Amino acid sequence: MSPREPLDLKRLKVLPLAQRESLSRVEKILVDPAAAPAPLAPAQAKLVADCAAKIRAARSRGASVMLNYGAHLVKNGAHRIVNALVAGGWVTHLATNGAGVIHDWELAFLGRTEERVRQNVATGTFGTWDETGRNIHLAILAGALRNEGFGASMGRFIVENGTMLPTTAELEKLLRDEPANPLSPARTELLLAMKQHSLPAGRSKVKHPHSATSMIAEAFRRGVPFTVHPGIGYDIISCHPMFNGAALGRAAGLDFAQFGGAVEGLDGGVVMSVGSAIMSPQVFEKSLSAVNNLRLQAGRPIVTGHSLYVVDIADGGGWDWTHGEPPKDNPAYYLRFCKSFARMGGAMNYVQADNVAFLQHLLAALTL
Repeated sequence: MSPREPLDLKRLKVLPLAQRESLSRVEKILVDPAAAPAPLAPAQAKLVADCAAKIRAARSRGASVMLNYGAHLVKNGAHRIVNALVAGGWVTHLATNGAGVIHDWELAFLGRTEERVRQNVATGTFGTWDETGRNIHLAILAGALRNEGFGASMGRFIVENGTMLPTTAELEKLLRDEPANPLSPARTELLLAMKQHSLPAGRSKVKHPHSATSMIAEAFRRGVPFTVHPGIGYDIISCHPMFNGAALGRAAGLDFAQFGGAVEGLDGGVVMSVGSAIMSPQVFEKSLSAVNNLRLQAGRPIVTGHSLYVVDIADGGGWDWTHGEPPKDNPAYYLRFCKSFARMGGAMNYVQADNVAFLQHLLAALTL
């Protein structure tokens, strides 16, 4: 049997984002940090208080406090809560997956996000929204010329309401004159994109009327590292003629290295993994291994004394994770978001709670 021809993604038909029925609107979902949070059970409240105490101790010693989160935190409207944690100096590093930054960008740009997946897959329109795919690629392609990763490129794009592109002649000259320059791959990808998709040189202005609520923009304004960890083919920007796995991979690679810089500062620090079943545990375990590898080569001890708070609405498989991981014949063993963090050398705490309620109570505990 002969192999099938690969899809020609450049032939995809895309539609204006404003035409899409969006399920979440910024004015409807935003949660006021000062509003009364949903109540927590005593066991949940105890873990929130414990997390707040650990964060205070971590910041007093200059240790990292990392918040890794999934896209539902954005769709649940936690922007102002997270931004308050960043503004207060309580969180030193933010990380999300590809969907997390896509929803954040769409809300900043259009004020609404989220689509009907079942309906739109059936009509071939799921993810085929021009402005989302075009502008996110534009941001990372331009950011690559400054050696910026995914998070920094998107933060700058939102804050500066667009980006600047050089001329194709300038890019061609740089490639001829400096073929071995480390930025040559980035210059090549941008040159090809400009020619294939008629991207004009000069200022590309893209207004973001709701940028004040964007988590990625607030982190950029305050100089707090924000990293994005996508998968190739995971996100709706794959359904766009500009889809470029090389550009996404380069940006994500830079962000993985920056994520490791935060892990390097994690002795006595805190990691909060909120609503991220795959990205957060998978990226963290590889990063921690890399940090320990480099430390041992240098004759230094591995990362120790860190506290891990894993927050989700699932029941943790009905397993008490304070007793370590379950045996392989227990279904809870296959909950990656618990099992991986239980193996990471620190004190792992599982908090079964709504993600917004957890962070809102945490912010209140830190600002008493």
